[in-house]
Amino acid sequence: MHLSHQFESTNYPVYIGPEAWDALNSFFTSCNYTKVFVLVDENTSSLCLSLAVRKVPLLAGAKVLQIKSGEQRKTVASCNLLWRKLMEEGADTRSVLINLGGGVITDLGGFVASTFMRGIAFANIPTTLLSQVDASVGSKVGVDFDGFKNQIGRFADPQAVFILPEFLNTLPQKQLLSGYAEMMKHAIIADRDYWNIILSQGFEPQDGWDDMIRQSVGIKQKIVKFDPFDQGLRKVLNFGHTIGHGIESYSLLHDKIPMLHGEAVAIGMICEAFISTKLCGLPEGEFIQIVEFINMHFQLKPISIDAAQEVLEIIKHDKKSESGKCRMTLLPHIGKAIINQECTNDIIINSLHFYVNSFDLVGLSV
Repeated sequence: MHLSHQFESTNYPVYIGPEAWDALNSFFTSCNYTKVFVLVDENTSSLCLSLAVRKVPLLAGAKVLQIKSGEQRKTVASCNLLWRKLMEEGADTRSVLINLGGGVITDLGGFVASTFMRGIAFANIPTTLLSQVDASVGSKVGVDFDGFKNQIGRFADPQAVFILPEFLNTLPQKQLLSGYAEMMKHAIIADRDYWNIILSQGFEPQDGWDDMIRQSVGIKQKIVKFDPFDQGLRKVLNFGHTIGHGIESYSLLHDKIPMLHGEAVAIGMICEAFISTKLCGLPEGEFIQIVEFINMHFQLKPISIDAAQEVLEIIKHDKKSESGKCRMTLLPHIGKAIINQECTNDIIINSLHFYVNSFDLVGLSV
């Protein structure tokens, strides 16, 4: 039996499961918005919007705003387009924007709404595994800038988040794996028992994602509630993301088909686990477990040795760097993370070189 669940974060509820449809209907009937806008891309327009309208009849009268899919669209230029469209359609301060899509849609839509007329209401209906367990919760919204991830943004709470796992049936395995990387991260940084469940089950697309989504959302919401503005504990969520964002940005600049966020984070977790063995004493057995599990389930792209220096330069511009020094979240062991660990350029380069050579792990030694 699948049950919905509501997590109370600092300021807004997160509903998970089939009964979230009821919560969404109640949301519209109780809030009395003057105008309703729905932000989609071409994928959620064709695969998700009709189901949402069927389940929530009040969405039938919403004005649909559509952008093209992909991280390349998470830009100020897309914001300009959407701000202009909201103005043309007569949006006012009592309007609401519903973000129906993956992480690009929820990040971009949240930023557009929270800045239009000094802020209109928005709510998230995440449709990818990545957005359901990570991007749609936590109140970070923003866009990329000059090839760097999430350089322009702010903290802004949605009115609510409605997570419907049935939307995952529309996704290819590659997209599911991208979200699975964030679920792995949640387990690695905070819950050894959850990690053991992931190890025992492996990755298998299934209908019963609900429990694992609840587990991941619960971990993230607990951390965010304690540190909503990323001043301390919340930085544990950055594991895999300092190097991962560098690789993702590099891929956006150079690859015809850029890496997905979760693919880059998976590489980042390999590299940052390697650094953890050097700086924080992550045991070799746990390190090998992380790397072998990732390589078993992800068809990761190799990067060239020559690319490592450019990735390093991108990392230096990462917003997580302080006073020109790179600081990462690292692991003393699986299930625990420590923040603000200063890393030298050499050790970052060494970790990238390790990744380049990590596809054959027979006889691996750190």
